[in-house]
Amino acid sequence: MGELIYHVAVSLDHFIADQALIDGDIERSLFLFDGDHVADFMEDLKDYDAVLMGRKTYEFGFLLGAKPGEPGYKGIKHYIFSKSLQFDSNEEVELIKEDAVPFIQKLKQQEKGKIWLCGGGELAGTLLEHQLLDRLVLKVNPILVGKGTPLFGSEEPSVNLKLLNVKSYSSGVIKSEYTFSY
Repeated sequence: MGELIYHVAVSLDHFIADQALIDGDIERSLFLFDGDHVADFMEDLKDYDAVLMGRKTYEFGFLLGAKPGEPGYKGIKHYIFSKSLQFDSNEEVELIKEDAVPFIQKLKQQEKGKIWLCGGGELAGTLLEHQLLDRLVLKVNPILVGKGTPLFGSEEPSVNLKLLNVKSYSSGVIKSEYTFSY
């Protein structure tokens, strides 16, 4: 069975995107895209066999030059959840227009490795509500953004977590890993 890991950057006030990122202005974002934490993140990506993204997360790659149907991360099978995006699925990127919950339940049963939930606060909230998330990896940025995309979207979760590991970086980022106790 595959392990579903929500691995995401977050502000201290629990937002995965600030207003600048939502507006498509990477230059104004307070999130740290450089620093000693980035090398570890790139190394972590090698462990994932598949990546799940909501529409907004996938479209963020368009700001960096990606085109619809192209993978954001080479060598990882992409599953993009959107009812509005239009592109042909291919070997690297599959567009999923159906309900995410039954699709991901089936995917977890079929996959043997690690599945990365890259983003989509609403998608994360839905998966948490259905107890489909196995681990949470937070790259906590030393920022307060006030508003933006919440870690679990509109969900207001109440669940116990068990701390597995914590690592701090000179950039000020703290990486914490948890398992869910449903």
